[in-house]
Amino acid sequence: MRTSMLRSIKSLTTSPSAHILRRGYASEAVPQRKVTVLGAAGGIGQPLSLLMKLNPLVSNLALYDIANTPGVAADISHINTRSEVVGYASDAELGKALEGADVVIIPAGVPRKPGMTRDDLFNINAGIVKGLCEAIAKHCPKALVNMISNPVNSTVPIAAEIFKKAGTYDPKRLFGVTTLDVVRAKTFYAGKAMVPVAEVNVPVVGGHAGITILPLFSQATPKANLSDEELTALTKRTQDGGTEVVEAKAGKGSATLSMAYAGAIFADACLKGLNGVPDVIECSFVQSTVTELPFFASRVRLGKNGVEEVLGLGSLSDYEKEGLEKLKPELLSSIEKGIKFATQ
Repeated sequence: MRTSMLRSIKSLTTSPSAHILRRGYASEAVPQRKVTVLGAAGGIGQPLSLLMKLNPLVSNLALYDIANTPGVAADISHINTRSEVVGYASDAELGKALEGADVVIIPAGVPRKPGMTRDDLFNINAGIVKGLCEAIAKHCPKALVNMISNPVNSTVPIAAEIFKKAGTYDPKRLFGVTTLDVVRAKTFYAGKAMVPVAEVNVPVVGGHAGITILPLFSQATPKANLSDEELTALTKRTQDGGTEVVEAKAGKGSATLSMAYAGAIFADACLKGLNGVPDVIECSFVQSTVTELPFFASRVRLGKNGVEEVLGLGSLSDYEKEGLEKLKPELLSSIEKGIKFATQ
C-alpha cells in the first residue's frame, strides 16, 4: 500500500507525461476528492499537507489553521500535481475550508514537550478538538474524520460525543490515527529481524499512548526467530517511540515528520476505500466490540462508507494476552475522560 502510494507520487512528479496523467485523473480515472487539513501550519500539518498535495487521489486540498495558512498554501500550491490548494485562516473561514470535504485530517493542537505525558495535553487539545468537530458536524457531516490530535485515546471519544449532540455521528466515519505505532513497529521489527522493511507487516492494537499500544509481534510477517527478551524490548520501544523522538530533539520538537507520514498513509487508505479499492486494511482506533471497551484500535477494512468491517485480534501470545489485560484500565480511563469532557 505504501509502495503503491509512493509510486503514484513519483509517476506524477517525474514522468515526462505527468501533465497527461493529471488531466486523466482530473477528468476520468479518479473521482474528485476534497481533503481538508485542520492545523495545516503546524509541525505535523505542514509536512502532512505537502504529502497530501503529492497524493494523486486528492483533487482539492483545503488547508486551515488559525494563522500562517495562506503562506503554507501558496508554497505548496506551486507543486505540479493534480490538486488545487486553498489556504484558510481564522474562525470565520473554517466553514469554507470544510464544505464538501470527503476526508478531514486533524493534526491541530499543541505538541508534547519534555516531561509532558500525553494526558498533560488533554486540557489544551480537548477544547481545540471540540470546536473543530462542532464545525465538521455543521459543514461536512459525511466526511471521514482522521483524528491525529493527542491524546487520541480521549479526543476520538470527544469527537464522537460532539457528533452525537449534533445528530451526525456515524461510527464508521470516525478514526483515531494510530498508524505511527504500526510504522514504528514495522521499522523496529525489520531492523531486529534483519528483513526488508517493505515486506514487514505488524498489527498494533489497543490505543495510542504508552502501554495502551500493543504491537502483535506474534503475528508479524515475515516470521523471525526472535527471543522473548527481544520481543519485549521491541514492544517497549514501540510504546515509547514518541518519547524517544522528544528526547532526541532535546525538547525542541516531537514526532512531527514521522507522524505526518503516518497520517498521509492512513488518509491515502481512506481515499482508496472511498474510491472502491478492495481489501484496504489498516489499524485504527474506532468504535469497537472487539473487547468490552467502547473504542479500541485494531485492523479495520475500509470502504465506500468508511469502516466496512472491524477485524478481530486473532491469536495472541501469552505475553500479548497479558499486555491486553494491562492496557484496558488505562485505556478505559482515557476514553471516559474524553466522554466526560464532551458531555459536561
